[in-house]
Amino acid sequence: MPNPPLKAVTLTHVRYQKGDRLGHFLAWVSLVPVFISVGGFFTHFVFRRELHCMFFALGLIISQFINEIIKTSVQQARPETCALLEMCDSHGWPSSHSQYMFFFAVYFTLLTVEGIGLSQVKNKWAVNFCPWSLAVLTMFSRVYLGYHTVAQVFAGAALGIFLGACWFWVVNNVIYEYFPVIEESKFGRMFYVKDTSHIKNVLKFEYDNARAARKNMADKAN
Repeated sequence: MPNPPLKAVTLTHVRYQKGDRLGHFLAWVSLVPVFISVGGFFTHFVFRRELHCMFFALGLIISQFINEIIKTSVQQARPETCALLEMCDSHGWPSSHSQYMFFFAVYFTLLTVEGIGLSQVKNKWAVNFCPWSLAVLTMFSRVYLGYHTVAQVFAGAALGIFLGACWFWVVNNVIYEYFPVIEESKFGRMFYVKDTSHIKNVLKFEYDNARAARKNMADKAN
């Protein structure tokens, strides 16, 4: 009996032509959404547990669910190169990578403009250059590597910008009012969930309080 065909985990399985240095670079760029999700949001939850960041991540998850619903409904095929990439069994419109990165870029930019968590940053344009450049590079990488057509990545970008802006409005005009309730809830107290968006300089605030706590312990010891 022949062995069943094998299927790769597409989350991290990115192919490029051997010897193509640009393709190699763009293959790593294509993994930026994975790095943001695992290295960024997961680490932030473990060590920071900020409500704004948690709802930022929740918005990205909702965005990806919407992406899958649209892909399943539209069922637009990927470009012909999908055969070499072993991706023909999945749909291509809109690009989930492009949607993820542009959602991230627009939400991050709105956080910066509003000064939420970044009020002490002076050159905000320089801070926002990084997520937007990564978003454009990710969009380009999906076309260059043959995973999507130009129309599919632009559709993902447009949807990501729209959903990112909408979710930012929902969080800051509807959900934000319930942040104190979440902080004081059993879940909030158990996991030390907090909101520090009202603090102008969080790093300085934590630094001063850590020094004060250490000094207080030293005084008690003496």
